[in-house]
Amino acid sequence: MFARATARFAARPATASLRARTFATASRATAAGVSRRGLAVATAVTAGALSYAYLQKPISADAKPIAGVKGSMTERTFIAIKPDGVQRGLVGKVISRFEERGYKLVGLKAIAPSKELAEKHYEDLKARPFFAGLVNYMTSGTPVIAMVWEGKDVVKQGRAMIGATNPLESAPGTIRGQYAISVGRNIIHGSDSFESAEKEINLWFGKAGELVDWTPANAEWVQSDN
Repeated sequence: MFARATARFAARPATASLRARTFATASRATAAGVSRRGLAVATAVTAGALSYAYLQKPISADAKPIAGVKGSMTERTFIAIKPDGVQRGLVGKVISRFEERGYKLVGLKAIAPSKELAEKHYEDLKARPFFAGLVNYMTSGTPVIAMVWEGKDVVKQGRAMIGATNPLESAPGTIRGQYAISVGRNIIHGSDSFESAEKEINLWFGKAGELVDWTPANAEWVQSDN
């Protein structure tokens, strides 16, 4: 009996010690969890503050020039699929052409343009007799798919891929040469110069955060000049 009592007494400190260690471990885990949560909250607050600060800056699409740098891999152009292209279900086909060529999509939106926006976009055609009909067509309620594409020589190459303004004069294989037959319904618009690209991108994507600067995983396989 004495031996059993002694054994029970001897076991108590070990049990107490085990409980103490368990409590200490749990306390450290709790403290670490609180610390991690505190860090997460602090990070979120900081990120929110930075976002707020960014949005308070003067309007700028992103850090680089809005049309990139002419002649470089960052050159950008404005491409728009017009209402007839949208109605005919050609959006995916047009996007595929640019993606498969190796160009990078950095801006995309579906927008039903206002009369003011359409008139501003086509202001160089204001004196033409078809101007009013063109504006009405662009503001019919069917959305325009506005896009910004980036890559080497993209302004010139974009125009070559689109084809001539008159689809009947467009080379076979171009977008208009394959899908259109009428000047008034020629599916797509593309900037005709770097200066036009600057103007049009600013007009359609001039607000902060509307363009995304990112790096494709296959960039080296598309862009490298060795």
